[in-house]
Amino acid sequence: MRTVSRLAFWGILAVLAFVTLSPIGLRPEVGPANLERCAAYTLFGVTAALAFPRHRLAILLMVVAVAGLLEAGQMLSASRHGRISDFLVKAGSGTLGWLVASAYLSLAVRPKAG
Repeated sequence: MRTVSRLAFWGILAVLAFVTLSPIGLRPEVGPANLERCAAYTLFGVTAALAFPRHRLAILLMVVAVAGLLEAGQMLSASRHGRISDFLVKAGSGTLGWLVASAYLSLAVRPKAG
């Protein structure tokens, strides 16, 4: 499962980088922007925690850092703009995904009583 999680992690990171940093005309739209951000970064947080379960705290910090770096990277594009509110949605959603996966991992490795 870890290999699949790591492939998903790198794939999602690549997609996030593309849709965040590409010209606005290339950005796909499937719904309200904040809903898209929330779904994408929640999934990113989940896959990150599952891909690297032994480094959960470092992975949480990395998820938040990726959200910040990609949002700041939009300042390099004439057709994009980085916003603190967008960063907060992304970082919060990534943290939520990380929390869900961390809870799952904690319950999955817990020894059974009895």
